[in-house]
Amino acid sequence: MSIAELVQKAQFVVDAHGKKRAVVVDWAIWEELLTLLEDLEDADEIKQLREAKQEYIPWEQAKAELRSAGKNV
Repeated sequence: MSIAELVQKAQFVVDAHGKKRAVVVDWAIWEELLTLLEDLEDADEIKQLREAKQEYIPWEQAKAELRSAGKNV
């Protein structure tokens, strides 16, 4: 589900003047929003690393190197 679709399911708490003061969402929607935000953060971080042309190694290789150095991964 897209962010726009999730936001459409939100309910608002309004004050005596009808001004929106808070948002209420179903817990499942909240979790889905968090997942989407985390994915966006991850994508942004990957983009920044690629633009910085930083060296990286695959996770499996990193785990193997850490284990050979006696680290518990």
